[in-house]
Amino acid sequence: MRTLIRGGNIVNEGRCFEGSVSIEADRIVSVIEGSSQPLGICDLEVDARGCFVLPGIIDSHVHFRQPGLTEKADIDSESRAAAYGGVTSYFDMPNTIPQTTTLAAWEEKQELGKRHSHVNYGFFFGATGDNNGDFQRLDRHRLPGIKLFMGASTGNMQVGGRESLASVFEAVKNVGLPLMAHCEDTPTIDRNMQAMKEKYGDDPDIRFHPVIRSEEACVKSSSLAIELAREHGTRLHVAHVSTAKELDMLDGSVGSQITAEAVIAHLLFSEKDYQAKGGLIKCNPAVKTEHDRDMLRQALTHGKIATVVTDHAPHLLSQKLGGCARAASGMPMIQFSLPIMLGLVDEGVLTIERLVELMAHNPARLFEVRDRGFIREGGKADITIVKPHCPWTVTEEIIQSKCRWSPLLGHLFNWKVTHTICNGHVVYRDGEFDDGYRGEEVAFR
Repeated sequence: MRTLIRGGNIVNEGRCFEGSVSIEADRIVSVIEGSSQPLGICDLEVDARGCFVLPGIIDSHVHFRQPGLTEKADIDSESRAAAYGGVTSYFDMPNTIPQTTTLAAWEEKQELGKRHSHVNYGFFFGATGDNNGDFQRLDRHRLPGIKLFMGASTGNMQVGGRESLASVFEAVKNVGLPLMAHCEDTPTIDRNMQAMKEKYGDDPDIRFHPVIRSEEACVKSSSLAIELAREHGTRLHVAHVSTAKELDMLDGSVGSQITAEAVIAHLLFSEKDYQAKGGLIKCNPAVKTEHDRDMLRQALTHGKIATVVTDHAPHLLSQKLGGCARAASGMPMIQFSLPIMLGLVDEGVLTIERLVELMAHNPARLFEVRDRGFIREGGKADITIVKPHCPWTVTEEIIQSKCRWSPLLGHLFNWKVTHTICNGHVVYRDGEFDDGYRGEEVAFR
């Protein structure tokens, strides 16, 4: 199968230029700058004039809920949503049922990905504090890294105590894998929750969520993670940074020992949105102040944020009702992350070249993804095509996540994903989806 993507604006490795991309089977065979066309006959020609041709988006932080929580979401439904959103690869977190903290559970997830995923997949292995010995048995070429919950969140996978945490940091360093850490201090959160309950009752209003899961809780835990990483020489990636003060502790450049990610929710919303959105935007860590949001946006360009992800975490809509104690934390965002970020490009927050660094190049670099994340000759043909000046509104009918809701209902976008090409195969095109296609296991290192 030979495919030609003709006449688009190719965005790759800091440049944006007119050109064409030729694909043979699952590989890019040529990137041609200018208006020249490759010789030979193509089986499929994609007219990309007026569009932007990007490397396939890599979302390195998602919760697809399978196994064990499939009433909320599953690999089939959420990888479909990913394809609609231009995401060609994702890395799933271990807080499922059973938790992905044994080799058997991790292998089971790999098999689920093989059978059900419509785009490329990878699965983190979870740290418990008691399974450090298993890290040496993992195949470093088949997983992105180890996930550590330093604070309690959905799935109750928290590892507590400095001694236990230190043992995890040391064990991860010894196997040469990156450690992704969820950093919130649970004792601080518990004290804040108790104080709010004493003052406002058993389910405090949702507007107190950033008071309970506070800046202090984030900064205290992130500080400890950075201290332990430096002490043990561990490669640390701080998940979902949500405060300006955490940014002050980070270097963040891609070659650094310690890097960090920003999540779409923290870049889009602020505490003022709780009044209109309620529990729909409840997530852990909490959406915080406008100042925090604005500093995170600035960090996209000055380098302290290395990757942008969704932390895609569907729940049933009924589970999102209530206040701080009752409403579940997490939201489905993978279908809309790229249009949101392109909206920030329109606002002048960042350039489209920087967007590609944050959502494709840097995830590939940080997790040492093989042959993906760039538009390069010989690389895997994972490509996303987007078109500007194509207004559309989020409605219930277009939501692909199994939970069938979004905090973005009624949101008007100006950019549209027209094609998602995964391993040279057009899995999504202008509203048409190839339900029979399956992605590949991502290879690392």
